[in-house]
Amino acid sequence: MFYLKYRPKTLDEVDNIKPKETISQILKQKNLPHAYLYVGQKGTGKTSTARIFAKTINCLHPNLLNPCNSCSNCLAIDNSSSPDVTELDAASNRGINEIKELIKEASFSPMTGRFRVYIIDEAHMITPDGFNALLKTLEEPPKTVIFILATTNLEKVPKTIISRCLIVNFGKAQKKEVKKMLKRIAEGEKIILDERLFDLIASHCERSFRDGAKLIEELVIQNKLNYDEAKKYLGIRSRENLLETLASKPLKDALSWLEEFAAAGGNFKNLIEELLEELHLYLLKKNGLSVEDDLVVNFSLPEITYLMKSFNEAFNLLKNTPVDSLPLEIAVVEFYNYKQVQSAKCKAQN
Repeated sequence: MFYLKYRPKTLDEVDNIKPKETISQILKQKNLPHAYLYVGQKGTGKTSTARIFAKTINCLHPNLLNPCNSCSNCLAIDNSSSPDVTELDAASNRGINEIKELIKEASFSPMTGRFRVYIIDEAHMITPDGFNALLKTLEEPPKTVIFILATTNLEKVPKTIISRCLIVNFGKAQKKEVKKMLKRIAEGEKIILDERLFDLIASHCERSFRDGAKLIEELVIQNKLNYDEAKKYLGIRSRENLLETLASKPLKDALSWLEEFAAAGGNFKNLIEELLEELHLYLLKKNGLSVEDDLVVNFSLPEITYLMKSFNEAFNLLKNTPVDSLPLEIAVVEFYNYKQVQSAKCKAQN
């Protein structure tokens, strides 16, 4: 699978820039913190980066801030056979007994490297008793032990645990970062793709590197590498198209867009989340703060804030609506009414 085949193996290969820079600075320190909390949505590189971190601090021949990926320690970590690096999925190993066993193992010295590293994925799933058992070890850890807790839900991690960890925020991947990964995959597979196809995939993967890799693999397998064919195969239009429709086309076109989206089996919850994320970037762009250089802002600042409020209300109404498309359709109609009112005011003033 592409997301495994092209998984980054060094810090230089990590596409998520912000955590990459944060971890680079950490590795430059003489004394490493003993506990980390990697926070971010699915598919943003938390586990991959944790493995790279474990390799780097245990590598027999490190190259600056990167593991050599050829020594016995690096190869063992890559093959999940290292006696010093343990990965635990808290979704299925969340109880106090599993945590106590982990703590017992942590008391032993590393066998082949400098550190014992414990990578706990989905850490928010640990039970309260499990967290209580882990807390004392995080307070007074052995000098040769490092804990890396990864979570998609920081709110469910106890504050006592958070306060004892160094937080590394993975956030959501930027569109240009996802495109960089997709181009690396295309180069590795020796396939030439339309630039618009990279944009299309990056717009459909919910800012997730893993989902982006899965999408491009699916299109390669189905031989849908033409932009129009890929767009039709995905059965969904990109969120930019809807925003452009709202900015420059009549209400009829916007409702038609939503009707086609529903007919293609589109997920309205995901759509609204993506629309709000895009509008948030538009808001930053309008105020000179966005890091996305390829955004086309077609709305005024009042229109952006109106849409954000309306879409947020639509999102909250989804759980009680008998028709999934209805909350967003109402928000769209109200936006066109808002534009008409604002237009009439401008004409009256002139």
